[in-house]
Amino acid sequence: METLSTAKRSLSYEDINQTNPLKKHKANTVINITNMNQQKSLPNKESISLSERMRPTCIDDYIGQEKVIGSHTILKQLLIKGHIPSMIFWGPPGCGKTSLANVISKLIKEIHGEKVHIKNLSATSSGVSNIRNIVNTTKTKSKLNNQVIVFMDEIHRFNKLQQDIFLPHIEAGTFTLIGTTTENPSYSLNSALLSRCRVFALNKLTVSNIVDILCKAISSINGEIYSFPQKTLLTNLKYSLSCSSKPCFSINQMVIDWLAEVCDGDARVALNSLELAVKSKVLNELSSSHLVSITLDDVKESLKQAHTLSDKHNNTHHLYSALHKSIKAGKENASLYWLARIMAVKEDPVDVARRLVRISSEDIGLADPDALGIAVHTMHGCQMIGMPECDVILAQCVIYLTRAPKSQLVYNALKSAKNIIINHKNPQPRVPVHIRDSTEQEKHYAIFGCQEENLLHKEKDVQTYLPFSLQHVDFFSES
Repeated sequence: METLSTAKRSLSYEDINQTNPLKKHKANTVINITNMNQQKSLPNKESISLSERMRPTCIDDYIGQEKVIGSHTILKQLLIKGHIPSMIFWGPPGCGKTSLANVISKLIKEIHGEKVHIKNLSATSSGVSNIRNIVNTTKTKSKLNNQVIVFMDEIHRFNKLQQDIFLPHIEAGTFTLIGTTTENPSYSLNSALLSRCRVFALNKLTVSNIVDILCKAISSINGEIYSFPQKTLLTNLKYSLSCSSKPCFSINQMVIDWLAEVCDGDARVALNSLELAVKSKVLNELSSSHLVSITLDDVKESLKQAHTLSDKHNNTHHLYSALHKSIKAGKENASLYWLARIMAVKEDPVDVARRLVRISSEDIGLADPDALGIAVHTMHGCQMIGMPECDVILAQCVIYLTRAPKSQLVYNALKSAKNIIINHKNPQPRVPVHIRDSTEQEKHYAIFGCQEENLLHKEKDVQTYLPFSLQHVDFFSES
């Protein structure tokens, strides 16, 4: 059975074509845009997105992140020597984390050959049992002096207890871990795991990076780029057409530049938008003899959903910050706008209401004590009826908080009290005896007798409820 399965996997495309010849597409069949001028296409490419097909296959094809993988970086020098440490790639969506992990794995595979075994997992679909299975198979390979690399995508989806499964095996060198995450590792990953891995922070791709990726993608799907307004083909492109057949579509360089600017450094959003625009336009005009032109309006239409979704992953913390600061400044139009932006990316309304509860105490406080109650009622209302009906409840609360008088007296006084405790160099002052629990007072009387009783009367005479060393502190005057 093992020999038979191996033989099946080794069949070439020509062998498959002889036994199962590909049928011609019917007129109403969706055709792969990469083979628009051919009657036959590889069936396994039909469902693969353009962003997936454009993943680099080697380190030289990787675009962007020069500070992490540039020629003089520590990581590049280690890879050249064939060394790969356990590491975490942290960065926003579409910045190249998974692609970088893939090209690194392939590079190490090329250097060490069959001695390196790569296991690809995703925390969204894998569990601790998968790691245990890898460890069991790895133990036999380690006896042969083989190296195992475990690539764990979205590693932050493992909770901190699940992440403990990696610790002994990284420590013992059973396998090397490469993880990717969009969440801050300081909060989402186990501190013990972080101490065993090197964290590399990846930034958003630059506009020029996105332009390079788009130009390469256009060439790979048989398109051409022209300049405006002469409509002359650009001859200085880095990437030539992937085939010698006639181009099936053209696109203006200005459209590419615009798409690269608005996709917010997310190559996946840019490529998916381009693919949708090309597919919809080329398939609709497939029977036409003239060259199809992809316009700015086509790209804008395809970008609508993708760009809104990118906000959810990239900018929600910025949106909440903008809402908070607009309320604090008393700008009701801005407050409503940022609330609408938050609702547009489908944030949980209860989470929004929780932020409003915090704002009602932090920025309004005693200037309008009713603000806290209104915010709490808003949160309960959102819990009871949910979206979309609770949108007006949130809007009412936001407007009320924006128009309310502002005071940070409570917030600043609490901050001052915390600072005194944090900055205290000696052991914290003891609780005065006369405000301790009554049973605790009786114990002190039994132990210390009249001496402690005299101290109790002394403290009562002073009438302080703070430790003696802090009786002259006024947190409110400091705030």
